[in-house]
Amino acid sequence: MDDLTIARALHVLALVHWIGGVAMVTAVILPAVNRLADAAERLRVFEAIEGRFSRQARISTALAGLSGFYMTWRLSAWDRFLDPAFWWMHAMVGIWVIFTFVLFVAEPLFLHKWFHERAGRDPDGTFRLVMRLHWMLLSISLATIAAAVLGAHGALA
Repeated sequence: MDDLTIARALHVLALVHWIGGVAMVTAVILPAVNRLADAAERLRVFEAIEGRFSRQARISTALAGLSGFYMTWRLSAWDRFLDPAFWWMHAMVGIWVIFTFVLFVAEPLFLHKWFHERAGRDPDGTFRLVMRLHWMLLSISLATIAAAVLGAHGALA
């Protein structure tokens, strides 16, 4: 077993945890929390679950980024970013950048506060918006994973 095999396995495991967690939050937890009648309870439960996953997702996204960077460096694959046939690599980096920004910058600096303030004014509207955003991020993440697997196996060339 070589270093690339290990890096690829770590990359896949990080993605399974990260995007699988996003799928769980989006398709299971948010709909269940949204059914709670009391707005304060809804916010408390969502934040308790999401906060715990957010800490884990920081580790997963960091591991995905590091392993992806390592594989690109190790394979000397930087030129793929200049080839339109490898558009799926740009998509992977794009998804990673979005989630990394949200988890490491937006959430700690302003998103958490904004969410609390908005949920206090309009809990139903806030949870609808959060649901839409989660479904959008999950959809583009899954499409990117599918494209990356197909592209890595030559099916998109």
